[in-house]
Amino acid sequence: MSQHRSLKGSSKIVVKRNVLKRFERVDLLKKRGQWKDGDRGLGLRKTKPEE
Repeated sequence: MSQHRSLKGSSKIVVKRNVLKRFERVDLLKKRGQWKDGDRGLGLRKTKPEE
């Protein structure tokens, strides 16, 4: 039995996500220079994903 085409994973399509995970937000803030060592990981500022 074959798998329906809507259920197959497509490696061609990359969707831009609007929401980042916490570790991704921390990495982005570090890259921008807005994160200091010792800062808390809770209550992070809003960040837009890189284009």
